[in-house]
Amino acid sequence: MKVRKAVIAAAGWGTRFLPITKSVPKELLPLVDKPIIQYAVEEAVACGIEQVVIVTTQGKTAIEDYFDKNIALEHILEQRGKADLLQKIRRLPDMADFCFVRQKEPLGVGHAVLSARAVVGEEPFALILPDDLLEQKELVLKRMLEIFQEYQSSVIALKQVGRDEVERYGVVRAKKIVEDIYQVMDLVEKPKPSQAPSALAIMGRYVLTPEIFAELASTPPGAGGEIQLTDGLKRLLPRQAIYGYEFEGECYDAGTISGWIQTTVALALKHPEIGPELKSYLARLAR
Repeated sequence: MKVRKAVIAAAGWGTRFLPITKSVPKELLPLVDKPIIQYAVEEAVACGIEQVVIVTTQGKTAIEDYFDKNIALEHILEQRGKADLLQKIRRLPDMADFCFVRQKEPLGVGHAVLSARAVVGEEPFALILPDDLLEQKELVLKRMLEIFQEYQSSVIALKQVGRDEVERYGVVRAKKIVEDIYQVMDLVEKPKPSQAPSALAIMGRYVLTPEIFAELASTPPGAGGEIQLTDGLKRLLPRQAIYGYEFEGECYDAGTISGWIQTTVALALKHPEIGPELKSYLARLAR
């Protein structure tokens, strides 16, 4: 069954970035020349996704405005002969069929996913957490979609992390099937290093079967008092197999101020226009 829909979780309050996130959604903070959330949308579209469901919350209507048409701005750019900028602006609402759903309470990623249930329906779907940007861009999700087609089961993105980092992630106990594919045997959300079943951590890409909704609906609050997606997947595991794809390349974390700065620098260095100038500037600073 073809995966036609992607859910992008964008309902977090962005408290690490206060005070700026008091009025500006964290997902609209720029990474080089476009906002964080646009990378997630472009990744989904590059994988053949037709409908993008963005889960937001109160005070984040700016995200909806960003992916909507702005006739007045288009008119000004057209009058001033800014054809390149006009093309960028006009492209945004046409990237996909957008649907915006509001998470009514700040109860975690699992609850945000559950908020999209009525729109997704009884279909498998991709889930993107936009704070995580992948060096391989859409190639990771494309491979996960291939694995889903082969096994017809949920697939999660995995990466080895240091033992001292496992408290930041969901972590799996898994059995390797082939070189980069695992069958998941157990999942734990934010374990202590001494209690972690491995150092294979879940990164922000998933391909999920619709059965996850029923499990999330009955999942009690877990770590941080939130409904954790990892806990919902753990409840699904006795009923359906779950597979993991261990991908190569960096996973940049733009969810903290330090990570956002590092991600900005990493992406800017790869930018064909900005990269050479930034590299020279950083070299001068390092003298």
